[in-house]
Amino acid sequence: MSVRFSCRALLLASLSGSVLSSTPLLAQETAGNSNDDEIVVTAQKREENLQDVPISIQALGTRKLDQLNVANFQDFSKLLPSVSFQSSQPGVTTVYMRGVASGGDGNHSGSLPSVGVYLDEQPVTTIGGTLDVHVYDIARIESLAGPQGTLYGASSQAGTIRIITNKPDPSGFEGRVDGELNTVKSGGMGGRLEGMINAPISEMAAVRIVGWYQKDAGYIDNVPGTRTFCGTPTRDEDDNINGCIKDGVSVNNAAFVKKNFNDAEIYGGRAALKVDLDDNWTVTPTVLYQNQRSNGTFAQDPRVGDLQTQRFYPDKRTDKFIQAALTIEGKIGNFDLTYAGAYLDRKAYQINDYTDYSEAYDALYTEYGGLANYFYIQDNAGNTIDPRQFIIGTDHFRKLSQELRISSPQDERFRVVAGLFYQRQSNRIFQDYKIPGLADDLSVNGRPGTLWLTLQKRVDRDYAAFGEASFDITPTVTLTGGGRYYKFDNSLIGFFGFGRNPGNGFEDSPPNAAGSNRTGVAQCYTTAGERLYDRDTDTYSSSRELLPAVVPGGPCTNLADYVDGKLVPKRTKDTGFTHRLNLTWKPNDDLMVYGTWSRGFRPGGINRRSTIAPYAADFLTNYEIGFKSTLADGLVRFNAAIYQQEWKRFQFSFLGENSFTEIHNGPNARIRGVEADVNIRPTQGLTITAAASYTDAKTKNNLCDIDDPTYQCTDAGNSIAAPAGTRLPVTPKFNGNATVRYAFPVGPGELHLQSVIAHRSSATPDIRVATANALGRIKGSTTVDFAVGFDWSMYSFELFLQNAFDERAELARYSNCGQCDGRPQVLISTPQTFGARLGAKF
Repeated sequence: MSVRFSCRALLLASLSGSVLSSTPLLAQETAGNSNDDEIVVTAQKREENLQDVPISIQALGTRKLDQLNVANFQDFSKLLPSVSFQSSQPGVTTVYMRGVASGGDGNHSGSLPSVGVYLDEQPVTTIGGTLDVHVYDIARIESLAGPQGTLYGASSQAGTIRIITNKPDPSGFEGRVDGELNTVKSGGMGGRLEGMINAPISEMAAVRIVGWYQKDAGYIDNVPGTRTFCGTPTRDEDDNINGCIKDGVSVNNAAFVKKNFNDAEIYGGRAALKVDLDDNWTVTPTVLYQNQRSNGTFAQDPRVGDLQTQRFYPDKRTDKFIQAALTIEGKIGNFDLTYAGAYLDRKAYQINDYTDYSEAYDALYTEYGGLANYFYIQDNAGNTIDPRQFIIGTDHFRKLSQELRISSPQDERFRVVAGLFYQRQSNRIFQDYKIPGLADDLSVNGRPGTLWLTLQKRVDRDYAAFGEASFDITPTVTLTGGGRYYKFDNSLIGFFGFGRNPGNGFEDSPPNAAGSNRTGVAQCYTTAGERLYDRDTDTYSSSRELLPAVVPGGPCTNLADYVDGKLVPKRTKDTGFTHRLNLTWKPNDDLMVYGTWSRGFRPGGINRRSTIAPYAADFLTNYEIGFKSTLADGLVRFNAAIYQQEWKRFQFSFLGENSFTEIHNGPNARIRGVEADVNIRPTQGLTITAAASYTDAKTKNNLCDIDDPTYQCTDAGNSIAAPAGTRLPVTPKFNGNATVRYAFPVGPGELHLQSVIAHRSSATPDIRVATANALGRIKGSTTVDFAVGFDWSMYSFELFLQNAFDERAELARYSNCGQCDGRPQVLISTPQTFGARLGAKF
């Protein structure tokens, strides 16, 4: 255990022993009921029993989260069979639900997510991946499958995940401390320390403070390797280059070889104050801070070996965020009024090895002599240099959201929820592709050693008015209808591309290390309002003076529109309406049957390559029938739903030319599925829970290499990337889990035995058939966890074995660049982990 770990752990322990607060459950596991899993949820912006909500929803309450040792997104996502995801490392995760996945959506300037993530009342979804909020002292996690666009808006096209924290409780003081140590097979040691205190300030106010520190052990080894690039060109009988000999620059990674190099560290805290102004009005401000640091990569390279990879530059990532939120709840007459506002500031910094790009492009241009003879990767003296690259990248996300809603009394025959919503989120995107020693005139202007630069600002605005009304046609039949009028306004401005040799008015050759005129400074605007260089006519602007960069730090601006003498962001905006219609029949307290017709959407946006048209919004229409039942006097709970979804002109994101992200509207898709969950208590102390989903998601039309509204792909140079009937990527056909827990009294306390099994079938990593074949299928897997523990008085102790049979469960397959499919990366779950936990309440 490092000194750094020990010091922070001691600091957290001292903090958790000082002041502050929080209470149990906004979604309460009903204490007086014999069924531990009866949960009150707020999925419809009202408090309701889970079994009374006509939505396919799974909820994990406080007790279940503690029992299953859930600490992060990966932990709870395997318990939610409708959820799948793509990831490359902690903090870089794109979430999908019910098979609504086209792949590649997680780029910093890609499509907005199709699954919304909320922390309490506030959305925390960002373009750059789902916030991996540490799970501790959480009231519940709700997973709402299917379009939730009426109440939750644009980024809830396929579903919504809500993380609800425990709130401060003025009724009494309480505290809790939990610690864990673990060791990973073939890896290192890790652990975590968590604590919370709930402290009343008065009869009408309390404060709750939560803190955590977690150290995740590494298990991927960066092993010795070499790369040798093209050097001497070979020539044909006409003396034209037709190949190369691999006798050029040869490099090794000896300086970066390390065992278990993919460790991670997460620390943070949450504080909430709750003040009851009177019997009707409550104010709850909260602050959340988290810092996540990771080293290395979390994927193995099958070409190298099990739990091994070869990296030639450092890989590091820091992801820190702070959110301040305010919730005000009160009554106007007998109507409930709620205001929820939040400001999120997220900063991500990372440095990544990009040697795979150089290796792939050296092979791609072999017939031209490789990089050494086709590019101009040279120093200031004109000597060919090491072509390896690394990337320094930052994303600075800011997000402001505000919602005001009102709801009528819940016990009335006619009831309504209505509100207004506003959201503004921005991202300052910085990506610096470095080749150490690259000549100044061949680099991006003003940035020696930079081959390519992306420096842009993206702003997405959302406005909405929404409402949903329910009417009890009879005491057992209820009709619910809702709608959301929305407007989005998204913009992008800045710079992307290579530099431009400044000699002779930017006309000296070579123009840059890639010899490119298509992007970069060549396409920047000049004071004449023209592009510096027109490739089609091989002419230059009447002015050689570049306009100043709109985004500070760039050499100039090439992603913008020139309007009335100034540069303005490229924009796309639209308005529309989504709906939800639901009919519920509840013949008795133990059975409910429902049917739903709903629609969700995802806004369009701007492509970073200015020559590619903006992409339009895509829409998902859902037809669903489900039931919820409580049987055998409450000993069995069984819920299920069957659905069909039509996904129209889905947004498709991929790495195009120069490994540059492009987003297009693809064809239509059809998704059919079934999902179910069951909870059984066959005898005192024994609980069996299981959840599963079957998803059949396929394209209805051809996906073409070049956009074709007819889907025939017959134009010159076009071809079929994925024929009609191709499975949508990422989501397995079958995904399920089961938990068995048996608790019985022993001496002064209670002993428990627990096992969790999770299985998922195989999936394709990419919708494009050739790319998917090159990367290989994401293999199906089955993992099993065991735990044995003892609870007595205010203490608890548990031994656990996770991934007991050391399964290499594949979570994702990807490549590091558009031409790097020959070296796929396989993200795997953590190998077998043995550990112990100790907790105390006071």
